[in-house]
Amino acid sequence: MTLEELCATLLAYPEAREEEPFGPGALVYKVRGKMFALVSPEPPLSVSLKCNPILATMLRDTYPAVKPGYHLNKQHWNTVVVDGSIPDSEILEWIAHSYELVVKGLPKRDREGLAQKQGDSSLRSE
Repeated sequence: MTLEELCATLLAYPEAREEEPFGPGALVYKVRGKMFALVSPEPPLSVSLKCNPILATMLRDTYPAVKPGYHLNKQHWNTVVVDGSIPDSEILEWIAHSYELVVKGLPKRDREGLAQKQGDSSLRSE
């Protein structure tokens, strides 16, 4: 997966926005103001994703390219090096999981607004 493909995938989610609050070199993807992904475009390309704590540990134990979240809460975030050692389909599933966890934590009215948009344009999970 290239940087361009990764960024396009993240932006395809309903109301996903790209920001650079930490300056160049860190692309932050948010939904309704809450971060669901952090991309480090400098080689090696990596993406940090929110994750269920039990799954986060399991993924770290399974894939050498998955590490505790860099500069993030290590219980809830993984940093994934996108180097081809993990199938793109797995990374796409983890992106969907991260987005869904963040949406689940939004206030009810925000979740309902997103649910309507998801009905209009489905989430990417390919």
